[in-house]
Formats: sequence, structure tokens, C-alpha cells
Amino acid sequence: MAKTTKFYAIWRGHKPGVYDTWLECKAQINGYQGAQYKAFPNKAQAELALKDSYWKHIQIKEKSVTKTPNIHPNTLIKNSICVDAACSGNPGILEYRAVDTLTREEIFRRGPFPEGTNNLGEFLALVHGISYLQRNNLTKSIYSDSATAIAWFRNKKVKTKLEPNEKNKELLELVQKAESYLHNNTISIEVLKWPTESWGEIPADFGRK
Repeated sequence: MAKTTKFYAIWRGHKPGVYDTWLECKAQINGYQGAQYKAFPNKAQAELALKDSYWKHIQIKEKSVTKTPNIHPNTLIKNSICVDAACSGNPGILEYRAVDTLTREEIFRRGPFPEGTNNLGEFLALVHGISYLQRNNLTKSIYSDSATAIAWFRNKKVKTKLEPNEKNKELLELVQKAESYLHNNTISIEVLKWPTESWGEIPADFGRK
């Protein structure tokens, strides 16, 4: 029986491109955090795919409900949004946002707040995203790359060491409103942990690292 030939498209690796063998592909992704690659049956398909977004070519997960919100599936749920925060210092100037997972179109952005922490921003982004989806009757999942924000969401309680003052008054009021929202509403949105180590930076990342 003849051996099946595959061609490998690499979107993110040491040197992106199309490779004819697994050994060549492996050399380009080994040790590269967040490598993105996929095998194709012929070179033309691989070259064509490389012109598109990586996310258009990975398998969608059929089952879209999970009971544990901090466990991610092995494949991307395309019908979803992503949230993230950026903080200049700790504490520091803070902002957060949500984007469509596939198109990366920005859905909302809040801030800058004069004083906050990254964890608070991640939590507010997550709850804001959940509220946005439920308010608009959208049956989408939501990704966050913050285990802390997801834990606070699950416990409906924030644990922060940020001391209240005039600079962070508005931000902490938003945190209280977010906690109240979680206590007073039934959450029907699927919350998932974005696996940065496997998929690279979350699409909502501000790109300031």
C-alpha cells in the first residue's frame, strides 16, 4: 500500500510556510510557543490555506456545552467571542475588550481606567462579555485566558488586594455591579479557558507584551 503524502502549512513557527515532510514541519514548530500548523493532502491546498486565517482550517467542536467552565475543548469553538485586559503596571492604567474569535472584530472596549489590576480587568471583561451575549440573545461561547477571572466568575466573588481610593473608585464600583449581576442572573453562556500554551495569544490580546 502506497504511503500517503502530506503537506504541512505553518502559520506560526520559526519560519512559516509550506513543508513537504513531517520532519521539516517538526523542525519549524519544536520549541515555538503557540505554533499553528496543519497537514493537507496536497501542496496546493496547503498554500491556499496559508493565505487564510489559521482558525478557518481547524475543526469545530460539535458539542458546545460543558459543565466545567475552566476546561477547554481540544478544538476551537468558532461561534464564540474572546475577552482580555491590558494593565500598564500593577496597579496601573487598565483597559479591557472583547473581539469576535474568528474575525477579531472588536465588540466592545472599556477604559482606560486610571488605576486597576490585570485580574480585575480580566474579570470585568468576562462578565461584561457574558452580559453582552445574554442581553443580545446570542448563543455563543466566551473565551478568557485568565484562570483567576474564571475562578472569580465561578465563585461570584472577587478577591483583590487593591485598596479603594479616588483613582479606582469607578473601577471598583463596576466590580461590585459585576458581582451583583452574577448573583442575580442565571448564566447560560459557556465559559472556556483559552489554552495560550497550545493556541498562542488569545485574539482579544492587546499585543503589548
